[in-house]
Amino acid sequence: MVSRQAPRHCMILNIKVIPRASRNLVKEEPDALKVYLTKPAEGGLANKQLIEVLSEHLKVKKYQLKIIKGDTSHHKLIEVSDA
Repeated sequence: MVSRQAPRHCMILNIKVIPRASRNLVKEEPDALKVYLTKPAEGGLANKQLIEVLSEHLKVKKYQLKIIKGDTSHHKLIEVSDA
């Protein structure tokens, strides 16, 4: 018996992060999502909050979001998977 997995679908989002903002906010712009975060970009705090804020905005689970590029940059690529 051969085990087969369903094909995995994903979407890649271009994100611009603005840390230390006065409030959390997601703005849709023509070339990227601009995400304002209250946490500073120190010790991964902003990255963690980014996943939480995007999860709420996109209505997906946090485990479905993954930073694939830009861990230490304000410009990030986020993968949104269906699994």
